[in-house]
Order: sequence, then structure tokens, then C-alpha cells
Amino acid sequence: MLRKVALAPIVLAVTLATTGWLYAVRARGVPGPRVGEALPLDELAKHAAAPLLWFVAVWAVAGVLLGLAARWARVERLTAALVFGIATDLVLYLGTGISLAITRQIPARDALHAADRLGVVYLPAAIVGVAVAAIGRPERRGRRAPAVVAVAVAAAGLLQLLHAVLPGASPGGLLRDITPDAVGPLARAAGAFTGLALLLSARGLARRRRRAWEVAVGVASLSAALHVLHGLNYGTLASAVVLILLVARRHDFLMPGDVETRFLLLRRAALAAATIAVYGVVAVWLNRLAADQPFTFAFAVRETVEGLLGLHLRGSPHLTGAFGDWFPLSLMLIGVGATAWVVGGWLAPWRHRVQQASRERALAHELVRRWGADTLAPFSLRRDKSYFFTEDQTAFLAYRVVGGVAIVSGDPIGPPDEYPALVSRFVAYAHERDWRVAILGASERYLELYRSHGLQALYHGDEAVVETASFSLEGRAIRKVRQSVHRLEKAGFRARVLRPSEVGPALRRELEEIAADWRGAQPERGFAMALDRLFSLGDGDAVFVVGFDRAGRPEGFLHFAIAPAISALSLSSMPRLRTATPNGFNEWLICETIAWAREQGYERVSLNFSPFAALLDPDARLTGIQLLQRRALRRLKGRFQLDNLLVFNRKFFPRWERRFLVYERRLDLPRVSLAALAAEAYLPFQR
Repeated sequence: MLRKVALAPIVLAVTLATTGWLYAVRARGVPGPRVGEALPLDELAKHAAAPLLWFVAVWAVAGVLLGLAARWARVERLTAALVFGIATDLVLYLGTGISLAITRQIPARDALHAADRLGVVYLPAAIVGVAVAAIGRPERRGRRAPAVVAVAVAAAGLLQLLHAVLPGASPGGLLRDITPDAVGPLARAAGAFTGLALLLSARGLARRRRRAWEVAVGVASLSAALHVLHGLNYGTLASAVVLILLVARRHDFLMPGDVETRFLLLRRAALAAATIAVYGVVAVWLNRLAADQPFTFAFAVRETVEGLLGLHLRGSPHLTGAFGDWFPLSLMLIGVGATAWVVGGWLAPWRHRVQQASRERALAHELVRRWGADTLAPFSLRRDKSYFFTEDQTAFLAYRVVGGVAIVSGDPIGPPDEYPALVSRFVAYAHERDWRVAILGASERYLELYRSHGLQALYHGDEAVVETASFSLEGRAIRKVRQSVHRLEKAGFRARVLRPSEVGPALRRELEEIAADWRGAQPERGFAMALDRLFSLGDGDAVFVVGFDRAGRPEGFLHFAIAPAISALSLSSMPRLRTATPNGFNEWLICETIAWAREQGYERVSLNFSPFAALLDPDARLTGIQLLQRRALRRLKGRFQLDNLLVFNRKFFPRWERRFLVYERRLDLPRVSLAALAAEAYLPFQR
């Protein structure tokens, strides 16, 4: 406590000593711009200005000394930077005001009012604040600190954009004083680009991205430099506060960027600059008759740069006609777009490419056979998924990244006691790469596990599972299915259950043609609940149930994945010919499958997944909001066949198993939903 109390005289002593050094060593031979009123006691001798370089260097040394004092007093750097900056500003304000009252022989009130408008009062405070933030004592990490920094940076970027585009941002207006880059023509011209860069970096700051911090610090430093070069005012302090906040909380932003894009910023910046340069020079040359001077390369480059910076948005003074009106505006718009492209690509989440090493696939295959305690487990063996294993490789989950969302296919696979560590490691792995986590087709039994890791669950639908031992075609309730079976049998249809190796080349070609014809122009759908290829799995992992007509031609088939660990079959696809297949064909094949499965010792057969079955059930008792959801879902009937699947599955009186979409935050739901639909190929894009 005594150390903190001792800081007050230390700040006063360092501030006064630094001011004395400016008087003692005037550094008149130092080149460059000068800071006016830096030595107010010398105003009568017209020696009140000091070289900018010397002024900054002296106050930077003062900032280092105060930073060391803050470390000695064990004050955290953000607190120390703000307190020392404000204290320095206050001491200089009072000292400058008193000096002006003495030299100008004016009342103290007028002197203090004049000092309040001098930028020399704010620049030392900014320098001290940044220096203390850079070398002060590290602060404790906070969960909300990155969000606070992101909001501050976003607000600065938004104000900067407003100043750049609003016609009311006059030289003396309010926006000019409070926006970080609101000084000078060059500052205002660059405001659109730097403001956009700050806004783009804010999202990454909220997610603790190091690259976002680097961009924000670079832009904030540019803002402060523009202030110093073009005039000092309240905006100097605003720029400094943003920079101090970023420097002081730098330890919160440690998430690395994608190593594969480490040179992306330079490549895109070079390409954008070259493209803009070629566009500007060629456009000026083609319209050289509209210029008031002969075409030269230097003239074309100057017009391009000035148009890019927005200095001639109302038209170039050297270009006439329509070209002079639209050319500068086009350059400004291209520049803003290029800024978004360059910075956005640099700050984008890690790119992900699906990779399945042969060893990893073999290991995943073995774990599915031994531990796949879910009917969706075999579908993790699709080729469009990557695998994430525990450290000892005894458990894994399958995932794919779509639009920055790591979509996990079903529950983890392996010994259940490995699941908590596996989920925890994967969440950390995803966050390190700036991915959001979602689980598609999660079962109800592991929802508490997901909630313990900060994840939430949303009801997605029900999976229809038929118990082979209890299934029967007897009784009035199932008479329609029984009639379909009898109809197909009387028509001479027969079913054969074939392992993949038992399907000969000719039959394989026919089955692939049936599947392609059934799919038509639509892509191969399914991610969590279907296989991606008909013959991707071997005899122990898949089975075909093919329906042949009286002439021995295949009319359609069911493709099942086998889950040996739970003695179950999971339906992957059920294509058939669109022409001569009788009604009830699929019902008949399913009954044949159930009978065969019972004979082979399989305990259950998983049928189609019914999205939002609980909401679409006509007998369900729903609330007002749920009724609105039902109406919205029925509007999607034509594209997604939601209630058709429910009606079909209910014919077999299955046991319903609820499935869920697991996600991180409610704000992520729109993004996660789009990513899931894209992964399932229900959208025209899949990335």
C-alpha cells in the first residue's frame, strides 16, 4: 500500500523533471516538425516550440521510468497507464495554464481555457500511457476483457467511418474531435480504410485472435501518428486510449492464426495494389482527352492515389466530364473492397481440409466396430470427415469444418470414460483455430456431458428404431404395411440380402444407375446419417437389400450400415426406380430386412431420421410458439420432406430416439444452422 501511495510524488517529480529537460536541452538542431507551446515560459522569446522527435523521445523516457515505477508498486499496467496518463495530463494542464498566465499576462481562467485547447497537453499523456502499458506489470486474464476491447475498437472504427463518409463531419464539428483519425485531409481520406480495418479486427479481438490484435495495434498506431503530424486535439486522447487498451491487454490475444496463410496478407496486398495501379493508369490513359494536362505516368499515379484516398470524391479538378465524376469514386470503392478482402482474409478462421490418413481410417474403423454404441457410429467412416483422437487414440470424433463451424458427426466413439477429455480437447482445438463447435445428431444420453463444457442443445428430431424381436405384421394397426407386402409377393417380387462382395459387376452397375436416377440433379445428401458411397464399406460393415421384379431386374434397394457393437443396422439410403415400382415397395423391403436381421441376430434396425418429429406429430399437444414452428416447418415440406418421413416411419411403430443439435451460443444458431444444411448438401454451397 505504501508503494502505491509513493507513486503520486513520483509522477509529479518525473513530469516536472521531463519538462525541465525540455527547457534545458532545446535541441534546436533536430530536424523535422515542431510541437508548438512545448515551452510556454519562453513564449515571449518566440522559443516556445520544440522539435517533435526530441519531444517524443524525452517523454518516452519519462513513460519508461513511470512504467518501472508501476512495476515496483505492483500496479497492473492498464490501471497504471490510465492513471499515469491522466495524472500527466492534469499536471501539464495546470503547469501550462500557469505558464501562459505569466507569459501572456492574462487571467488564470483564460490561461487554463487556452491550455485546455493545446495538443501539447495531451500528447505527453498519450506517450506516457502507451509506454506504461508496454512495460507495466501484466494483468490477470479476464473472460470479458477481450469483448470489452473489441467493443472499444469497433466503436472507434465505426466513428472513424462516420467521420469519413458523413458530410456533416466538418473541421470544427463534434465528430472531428471524438474520432480517432479525425484530423487533417489525409487522416479523413484514410478514415474509411482504417475504420473498416478496425471493424474487421473487432470480431477477431472478441475471440482472442493474435492477428486481429496486430491489425488493431497497427491501425491505432497509424491513427496516433496522423494526429501528431496533422494537429493535436481531443481526438489524440481518444486514439491513445484505444492504443493503450490494446497494448495493456495484449496478453489476452494469444490465439494463433492459420500457419498456411501467414503470407496471405502480403500476397493479397501486393495483388490489390497492382490491380488498382493498373486500373487507374489504364483508365486515365484511355480518357486522357478529359485531362487538363498531357498524360504522364506520374500524373496517372497521382490521380489514382488521390482518388483511392477519397480526396476527390466530388470530382477530380484535373479531369472533366463524366469520367472526372465517377473515376475517383470508383477508386475509393475499389480500395474499400480491397481492404476488406486483404484484412478479412488475414483474420479469417483457420482453413480446414479433410484429411484421412490410412492409419487413422483403419484405427477409426476398429473403434467403430468395438465401441460404436450408436446407430450413427458407422456414418463417421465417410470420406468427407476428419478424425480427432484422444492422446492415447482410444476414442475419437469425426468432424468437418463448414463456414468456420466445426460440425461433429454424432457422439464420440470409444470408451465412455474418455469422452469428457476428448470433448474438452476438441473444444480447445477448435477455439484455437477460431472455429465454432456444433454437434449434429447428438443423442440424449450425452447432453449433460456437452452442457458441462458450455454447450447447449436444441431438439432436432427423432430417429425411428425398430426392435426386430417385437416387430410383427399381425394386427389391424399395421394392416397397410401387411397389404403392401402381400401385393409385392403376389406380383412376383423377391428380395435378396447381399454383402458388398456378393454384388457382381453387372448388378453393381445397375444399383449405381438406380441410385443416380433416383438422386437426379440433386447432390448426394447426408453427413451425420448416411454413407457417402455405396461401396465404401466392406462385408462386415454394410449390407444391401435388393428388390427384384418377376423378370429378375432390380427395381430398388436399401443400403444399410452395420453397427456391430450394438447389433444394429442403420439405413443409409433407399433409392428405387421412378417408373414401374409398385406402391409399397419400400415398406416391403423394410419388412424383408427386419425378418433377415432377426434371423441373423441383429436386435434393431434404424430407419429414416424424422426431423422435428415431435413438432410435426398431429397428435402432439403444442404451445403457441410450437404451433408457429409447425406451420413454418410444413412450408418446407416440398424441399425437405419433413412430415413425409414422419408418416412413413410411423407405419412400423418404431421406438423413437431424440436427436439434438448441440451448439455454443444462441447467437451462433443462424450460422450453425446454415453450416449444417450446407454439410448435409441442402444448400447450393458446401463450404
